[in-house]
Amino acid sequence: MRYIHEYENWWQFRYDSHQIMNVLGRVRAKQGSLIGRMMSLGFDSQDEAMLSNLSLELVRSSEIEGKELNLEEVRSSIARRLGIDTAGLVPVSRYVDGVVEMQLDATQNYANALTHDRLFGWHNVLFPTGMSGLYRIEVGKYRSGEMQVVSGAMGKEKVHYQAPSPERVPAEMDRFIEWVNNSNGIDAVLKAAIAHLWFVSIHPFDDGNGRITRALTDMLLARSENSSKRFYSVSAEIKNGKIAILPQTPSLSDLTGSRPAIFKAVSEGEKSFSAICIVGGKNGDVQDFCSPCGICRQVLSEF
Repeated sequence: MRYIHEYENWWQFRYDSHQIMNVLGRVRAKQGSLIGRMMSLGFDSQDEAMLSNLSLELVRSSEIEGKELNLEEVRSSIARRLGIDTAGLVPVSRYVDGVVEMQLDATQNYANALTHDRLFGWHNVLFPTGMSGLYRIEVGKYRSGEMQVVSGAMGKEKVHYQAPSPERVPAEMDRFIEWVNNSNGIDAVLKAAIAHLWFVSIHPFDDGNGRITRALTDMLLARSENSSKRFYSVSAEIKNGKIAILPQTPSLSDLTGSRPAIFKAVSEGEKSFSAICIVGGKNGDVQDFCSPCGICRQVLSEF
């Protein structure tokens, strides 16, 4: 199996402009409509909406990684930092303050250039003790070891993805950062989507790649609106609409190949899917969506 980064010029993403522009046009229309409605409200209502959505974004982003944040702590930290007058503020932990600092730097300073040091700073505040759970990790710098996405019991692991070797990471990040900072004729919403895929494909850090990816996505969406006011949560939509992506098998009753994909999602706390996506057609394209069938539910019940 060849991974995406093993193809020549893999970062030059290609897409069907006609199909993309149809979808993008609808997204831009909804984006403008939402911002227009919010801007018609008073400043207090705008502040409350932004406070709620920023708080939800951070809580859901952490939940995707299997980590829980106290919503009231997150809300209190954001309110204090943005100077929003709200009742019920509570004491905030050092870790929550750090996570909030990363998100606010991404969204409130969205016009600032992305740099290696800026990313290292975000990584530092995610892991202030230098530990991820029980394990010490490399913090505030790119990883020096290999990175794999795996699932399965010990001794029966299945590798779903192998990221670029650590020797390649600095050059890959140089290219990525230059692209993010340059005006390259790509619609800013589409740029946010490409950046999301590109960054997680590199997986430059020992841990925290998903949370930093989503902060980057929010930063680029703020650029697309030329506004630091956030009235929707990307992570909440990812969490609420999570879809199991399953490899197509010779028969629907043979879900052996599907188990790792389901296990990965379930192990991350997901036990309810809005749809099952069967992939593996020509060029591995997504073929169709369906509600989970009895067989799928039987496999899910094993976890």
